[in-house]
Amino acid sequence: MAALNDLGLDGSVSQVKTPDQISKLDGLIIPGGESTMMGQLSLVNGALKKVKEKIESGMPVFGICAGMILLSKNSKDRVVGKTEQPLLDLLDVEIERNSFGRQKDSFEAQISLEPIGISSFQGIFIRAPSVLNTGSGVETISKFNEKTVAVKQGNMIAAAFHPELTSDTSLHKYFVKMIQESKLK
Repeated sequence: MAALNDLGLDGSVSQVKTPDQISKLDGLIIPGGESTMMGQLSLVNGALKKVKEKIESGMPVFGICAGMILLSKNSKDRVVGKTEQPLLDLLDVEIERNSFGRQKDSFEAQISLEPIGISSFQGIFIRAPSVLNTGSGVETISKFNEKTVAVKQGNMIAAAFHPELTSDTSLHKYFVKMIQESKLK
């Protein structure tokens, strides 16, 4: 909501859980959390299928941490290896879960998202993933210690860190502008 206010725009932000709620969205943020459980629960009520349909039809989506994992085509864990979790199979990346370590290894760091016009951002990394490999249509928009931590592909943007935990609305404002542009098409 802060990003909408900062941009002087009317709009609403709401939590969605059902396919019917998802079908009415102009944009979706898939938040952090436990990606395996999020995927399993979304399979049960059909939400994962509806999210995939909406994204494929052009709806902008912003995957944050676990959301980045759910968007990916392939995911493995740094410690346990290949995971058998439901994925949307849309973002042409291979993700390494827990790339920087477990909960106790969480940290904050200044990063740059210069390719999208954000020169400095305070990244909060909590059990954060990273991108191991990208497909040809994927743009790397941020790295930390040589690991890719944010990417963009078409109507999808994904970050390994948690922008919602900072007072900086620049990344959310960028996403709102993606939604505005998609509505003009």
